[in-house]
Amino acid sequence: MRLVAALLAVSLLAGCTGEPSSHWVDSSPTATATAPKLAAVQLPAPLAEPTGSVSVTQQEVTYSRAGRTLRTVIWLPDRPAKAPAVLFSHGLNGAPEHFASLLRQWASAGFVVIAPAYPNTTKGAKLDAYDVLNQPADASYVLRQVLAGPLGKRIDAHRLAAAGHSAGAITTVGLFAVDRDPRLRAGIVLAGSGLGVGLDFSGTPAAMLFVHGTADPLVSYASGKAAYDAVPWSKAMLTVPGGDHNNPYLTPGSASYQTVATSTLAFLRLELYGDQAARQSLEPTVDLDSHL
Repeated sequence: MRLVAALLAVSLLAGCTGEPSSHWVDSSPTATATAPKLAAVQLPAPLAEPTGSVSVTQQEVTYSRAGRTLRTVIWLPDRPAKAPAVLFSHGLNGAPEHFASLLRQWASAGFVVIAPAYPNTTKGAKLDAYDVLNQPADASYVLRQVLAGPLGKRIDAHRLAAAGHSAGAITTVGLFAVDRDPRLRAGIVLAGSGLGVGLDFSGTPAAMLFVHGTADPLVSYASGKAAYDAVPWSKAMLTVPGGDHNNPYLTPGSASYQTVATSTLAFLRLELYGDQAARQSLEPTVDLDSHL
């Protein structure tokens, strides 16, 4: 546990490098006759997507779970009437608002984005890296409360995904492993690993997209790749050559940021809207039996 705390305690906002280019790579082992096949993920029935960019409203609600205060920011597209949703988790010393550019872009394409601020890892809190291990349960609780509340009628509960950056990406891995949330059908792991939550992916197959920079000084590319390799379901990995821990996700002016924004949005369209045309925007080479 000391190692977990030491690695997680580094600020997600530390250090930046230049603006690397990005490309899709095949990170899978060479398929052989004896290699295990990936469990395919059934795409949902196609759902009509909003045309063009839609206006987005931002709301804030606070929940409490066992004394844990969970301020939650929600980006809500004005249409469609019932939209897919993405549960987003920030990293250490982060906040939902730090990712507003990316998350509003997702929302303006027709996704409700639900982003809790975790009590002991958000900016301004007394940092407790161990508390990341409690965050998958927090995330599931927030999703349950949103679905049960007034905004639930605006969300298609059969089209849910989770995403996160850094420690929030570890939280996301946890939602598909040690704290599997069966409502989730897709996940996006941005600069994350299985540190502390393990890589025992379980439950109904869910499509996974991993994004990682090769020069990430805080969460190594190798650890992200190991998490990707452990996923037994349909998956893809976007490698950012020379990419650091922050620019591809937090810096709209960087070349890699736009690639990440475009690719994650295409992934969400494919997996939550059943938009087959979005597959062409991804252009990955993926594992045997993956439908990505």
